[in-house]
Amino acid sequence: MIRIVTAGESHGKGLFAILEGFPAGLKLDLGAINARLKLRQSGYGRGARQKIEEDRVEVLSGVRDLVTLGSPITLAVWNRDYENWKEVMAPEGCDVTKRQLTRVRPGHADLAGVMKYGGSDARNILERASARETAVRVAAGELCRQYLAALGIQLTGYVRSVGPVCDEKSYTYDEILHRSPVLGMADRTLEAAAIALIDRAGEEGNTLGGVLELRVRGLKAGYGSCMTYREKLDARLCAALMSVQAVKGVEVGLGFGAARAFGSDVHDEIMENFTRLTNRAGGIEGGMSNGEELVLRAAMKPIPTLKKGLRTVDLVTHEPAVSAAERSDVCAILACETVLEAALASELACVVSERLGGDRLEEVVRRNGELA
Repeated sequence: MIRIVTAGESHGKGLFAILEGFPAGLKLDLGAINARLKLRQSGYGRGARQKIEEDRVEVLSGVRDLVTLGSPITLAVWNRDYENWKEVMAPEGCDVTKRQLTRVRPGHADLAGVMKYGGSDARNILERASARETAVRVAAGELCRQYLAALGIQLTGYVRSVGPVCDEKSYTYDEILHRSPVLGMADRTLEAAAIALIDRAGEEGNTLGGVLELRVRGLKAGYGSCMTYREKLDARLCAALMSVQAVKGVEVGLGFGAARAFGSDVHDEIMENFTRLTNRAGGIEGGMSNGEELVLRAAMKPIPTLKKGLRTVDLVTHEPAVSAAERSDVCAILACETVLEAALASELACVVSERLGGDRLEEVVRRNGELA
């Protein structure tokens, strides 16, 4: 059974992931992992941090000659910016009075984190809550994607909307593969409008979010369970997507649209060969995959660090203030889509490994092939 844990701070030495339960015998493509890391750093609207970091994965354990051993795999993504922050972030000893953050940012973890963990400096909170943490999640997610690919399971996604600029059209899985590399949208005309909106937000010191759609094909029926709520596939996948920073809503298939329609326009009729005429359920019924393509959407809120700042209160003086402006992006929607794919791949890998087991990849592939 695959289990994943990450560690590391935004301006610390690096970011790390440990993957337990990975079967032996999977040939890794490190180039593909690094390509995903590069994609996470790309996209229109990104900030200055991406010019400092050049993320690449380093495998520290669990792999020999690019092949998994069956032992825990450790991945590292080192922070180049650590050299600029060592004097205030070094775990061996540092000056914690420098670069304190007391003007907590609305919409960020700053204030809630200080209220939970104590102190008068939100630096300890933001360093872990920062989306920089997702770099190693993308590395681990790509490794999980390669595991799933060995079983014939593929996933992709695209940007449906940026702010109010929304693409309401439907696309096939293959059409999504040809999305734009600039912002991740499928419709280039709408993307141009979204880029203009991002430019405007940047000029005004503001930020933007959007909606992302994810697809999975090749997943056989029966993953997940209707027997216990903890095993429900939609619950687990939605939780995985909600764990990504700035995501405030997730839906499967028609999602909230199903609440506004008649049952005859919601449920997918079953044909003689047990296929569906439609896929409004998004490939999940009763907490289990039904063999159809998985369709999930996630809503990303605007990044809470605004150059123009928002009204807040200083943690130390308790006086009204304008929120701190840490280095940030105007819009990181393509990066978010990349991270969401990684989060989805990671949780799917856990779900699949729980059902199939197997110490060697050949065992896993055989057992998946035996499923109806």
